Amino acid sequence: MHLLAAKKDLRLEAALKKLDRFEAIILDDLGYVQQSREEMEVLFTFLAERYERRSVLVSSNLVFSKWDQIFKDPMTTMAAVDRLVHHALILEFDGESQRVSRPKEKGGG
Repeated sequence: MHLLAAKKDLRLEAALKKLDRFEAIILDDLGYVQQSREEMEVLFTFLAERYERRSVLVSSNLVFSKWDQIFKDPMTTMAAVDRLVHHALILEFDGESQRVSRPKEKGGG
C-alpha cells in the first residue's frame, strides 16, 4: 500500500530507493488476498527493481502456474516469476499447516 500511495504521489522511485537500504524484504502470503491491477503493477516494479541486487523472500499458497491470479496478465506473471526464480532457492512445503498442527500438540483440537 505504501508503494501504491507513493506511485499516486509520483514518489515511487524515492520509495523504492528507501527500501533498497534493506538487504532482504519478506512478502508473506502473496496471492492470499486479491489485489488490484495497479497494486500488482507496483509489486512488479518493486520486484524488477530488486532483481539481481537485493533479496526478496516470498511465501504464497499458490503454485507458480496459478500466479496469473496475482498479476492478472500472463506476460507480467511470466516476467515476475522469471525474476523471482532466476537465482532462487525454492522451498515447497506439503502437508498440514503449522498453524493447524500446533493447537493439536497443546491438546486444543
